[in-house]
Amino acid sequence: MEGTNPVNKKLAAALSGGAVLVLALSGCSSSDETNDKLNTWAKDVCDSVQPQIKKIAAANASIQKETSDDSAPADVQKADSQGFQDISDAYKAMATAIQKAGAPDVEEGAKKQKAAVAELNQLSTAYADLKKKSDALDTKDQAKFADGLEGVATELEKLSNTGSNALKELEQGEVGKAMAEQTSCKSATSSGTASAPAGSSKS
Repeated sequence: MEGTNPVNKKLAAALSGGAVLVLALSGCSSSDETNDKLNTWAKDVCDSVQPQIKKIAAANASIQKETSDDSAPADVQKADSQGFQDISDAYKAMATAIQKAGAPDVEEGAKKQKAAVAELNQLSTAYADLKKKSDALDTKDQAKFADGLEGVATELEKLSNTGSNALKELEQGEVGKAMAEQTSCKSATSSGTASAPAGSSKS
C-alpha cells in the first residue's frame, strides 16, 4: 500500500491534533473557592461530557489504527466513516449537554455557554461533512483514493488546528475550578489521554 501510506500518516497526525481539542474541556486546575450552584452545574456538564470524551478518544484511536497499518482502502474508508460519525455524534451530544445545563453562574455565563454550544455544533457538522467526503472516495482505484484521502486529511488538519476558543472561554476562572473538582471530569481527562492516539502532542 505504498500509494496511500504517506497519506495515512498525514491523516493519523491530523487526528492526533484533534484528540487534544476535546481534552481542553476538562484540563483545569483545582481550587476550593467555588459556589454550590456552580458545582452543581459543573457536575451536570462533566457527567454528561465524560462518555462523549471517551467516545471521541476511541474513534480517534480506531481511525488511527486503521490508517497506521497498511490497510486496504475499503478498510480505511470504513474506519474513517464510523469514526467521523462517532465524533460528530459526540460533539452534538456535548453541545446538547451544555445547552441543557443552562448558563453557569458566572459573569457573562450565558454568552459563554451560547458560544460553546455553537462551537460544538459546528464541530459536529464539520465531522459529519468529513464522513460524507470519506464515504464518497473511490476505494477501487488506489491512486484516486490516496488523492481523496489526502483531501480529507487536509480538512481534518485544518479542523484540529482551529482550536476550541469558545470552550476555553467557558472553562476559564471559576467554571474551570468547579469542573476540575468533579470526579467525572478528572476521569475523562485521564481516560481520554490514555485512549488518545500515540504521539498526540502537537509540535
